[in-house]
Amino acid sequence: MKNVLLIGAGRGGTALLHMLLEMEHIEVLAVVDIDLHALGIEVAKKHQIKTSHNWLDHYTEEIDIVFEATGRNDVLQSLREHVKEGTTIVPSRIARLFFTLLEEKDFLIQKLNQQSSIQETILNSTHDGMIAVNAESQVLFFNQAASKMSGIQSEDAIGVHIQEVLPSSGLPRVIKSKREEHNRTQRFENGTTILTTRVPMFEEDRCIGGLAIFKDVTEIVEMAEQVTNLKSIQTMLEAIIHSSDDAISVVDEHGNGIMINPAYSRLTGLKKEEVINQPATADISEGESMHLRVLETRKAVRGVPLKVGPNKRDVIVNVAPVIVDGEIKGSVGVLHDVSEIKSLNRELKRAKRLLESLKAKYSFDEIVGSSSEMQVAIEQAKIAASTPVTILLRGESGTGKELFAHAIHNESNRRSFPFIRVNCAALSETLLESELFGYEEGAFSGARRGGKKGLFEDAEQGSIFLDEIGELSSNMQAKLLRVLQEKEIVRVGGTKAISIDVRVIAATNVHLERAIVKKEFREDLYYRLNKMPIYIPPLRERVNDLHQLTQHLLTKLNQDYGRYVHELTNEALHYLKAYHWPGNVRELENVLARAMIYMEAGATKITKQHLPILNEKVQLPSPNERMVKVDENKTLQEMMEEYERNVLKQTIEQCGGNKTAAAKRLNISIRSLYYKLDKANID
Repeated sequence: MKNVLLIGAGRGGTALLHMLLEMEHIEVLAVVDIDLHALGIEVAKKHQIKTSHNWLDHYTEEIDIVFEATGRNDVLQSLREHVKEGTTIVPSRIARLFFTLLEEKDFLIQKLNQQSSIQETILNSTHDGMIAVNAESQVLFFNQAASKMSGIQSEDAIGVHIQEVLPSSGLPRVIKSKREEHNRTQRFENGTTILTTRVPMFEEDRCIGGLAIFKDVTEIVEMAEQVTNLKSIQTMLEAIIHSSDDAISVVDEHGNGIMINPAYSRLTGLKKEEVINQPATADISEGESMHLRVLETRKAVRGVPLKVGPNKRDVIVNVAPVIVDGEIKGSVGVLHDVSEIKSLNRELKRAKRLLESLKAKYSFDEIVGSSSEMQVAIEQAKIAASTPVTILLRGESGTGKELFAHAIHNESNRRSFPFIRVNCAALSETLLESELFGYEEGAFSGARRGGKKGLFEDAEQGSIFLDEIGELSSNMQAKLLRVLQEKEIVRVGGTKAISIDVRVIAATNVHLERAIVKKEFREDLYYRLNKMPIYIPPLRERVNDLHQLTQHLLTKLNQDYGRYVHELTNEALHYLKAYHWPGNVRELENVLARAMIYMEAGATKITKQHLPILNEKVQLPSPNERMVKVDENKTLQEMMEEYERNVLKQTIEQCGGNKTAAAKRLNISIRSLYYKLDKANID
């Protein structure tokens, strides 16, 4: 450190003071001028430097250099006389030279800095990343583009080994090999992908470092991947379209065909060359091209009937526009063969009918009757519905046993599962067995390939209603007993037992106890079925329900026949109440229907004159009439058999020997009639 005494604080001395203050190894101890208000004196005071008007006041042996900036010879002469030998005196002319040199130096430094700034600005303005390192691979330059791409600040990189900053850098390799590397792919830690060129830097024959210039190609790589993906997607879409069973055609924005699939050719009969690059109307036989309409309106169309191809195939067309970034690029059409649609509709209707047939239609709310006899039956049925027990519905034909079966199923926890109805008297034994239990393939001639499920399997978790159970043969009774005992069935022609979960609801109008005595019905099956017997009273035992029933039936018949009949007259109602109703509610409905058919249009009341003559029917004895006298020598069973025999003979006579008509009048199946005639020995 050199201690300085400055003499002269004018303009030149002040400029010299400023330079001396900026020098690291110079310390100005005092500034002297005869004018204590000189500019240099004020500057010295601001920097807390001693000031005086006499230089002798501050001269000591510590002073190493004395700058004489006054330009006066007497001051210089006085300095030479009094300054000791170890102190250097710098005259004003030397000081001015020194000042000039320092100014030139500052000017050159400023110009160099300015040049460097321009150069740095240029290098930082480029979008290319640039990194320069020295021979030791330490970072010398790291421009803004490099910083942006790598995510590393330049001030954190300068002076640091390049591989500490960017581990994937290849500059050390280039410096070592002294060979350039062009268009190399490199990936930064932040995921940016670059394309870089690396070159070694030489000074004469010596390698002094390396330079890397690179571009961010992440977007280009992603675009290339997207193009690859798009090609893959396009290939996949084309494969999907060509593998589709739907006939598909695609046109461009001008309405020219660009793609069809094989299904389209099969449906229309047109080859690829007849459609591709041809107008959208090329395939139309009758009607307007929906492709052209969609291209014009930019709106999809659905379900348009057309005729296409040389064979004028009837098709239904759906066409939608292809819009990309708000611009229409074409349209896609799908053609459906109408014949196929009709076939599908038929299948759908058949399936709906099948589903409807597996549902119980009625509930307890639809069972009409407020008489105590009917209410007892309804309450018993509701209790039975809440249990899994087998139910036996007993009562005459036409009393509503099937209606009760429907209601029981709908009231039970099986209501959401199938309800299967079987009339045991309507099928032969062989056919009934195959229907109930199903059959295996080859079980009999004409058996369906693969076999067939039976009705018990179809009713799984639901209910099966076996009507006219008393008409079953002994063989079928044994098979049904196994179902009730073991909860399993065996298909016809099969050996494997199939477990089932089905509630059985049976119904009969046969006197089962009498049939057991005659060995016509198995006693063990009777006890299995009779766990929960429900007796449904005939209409003659609940005549008080007649008015309510007629109102209910009139509502139903009005819907069936398009009539507006509201009620019966009192005379007509009394007439109906006087009848014994062997056919029960079914016969009542038949009588009301016949009356409505023959009524004049617009009539709203049924009178006695509208009703058919009821006494012509076979009548059971009324309380006041005794058709069969009590014979003390005969049992009740013998008297009932005699009465039944008389009814059968009288009915056949009234029907002129026509047994089918007699069965209808008695409201029993023809099979039951033949059975009863045989039992009664009537030809």
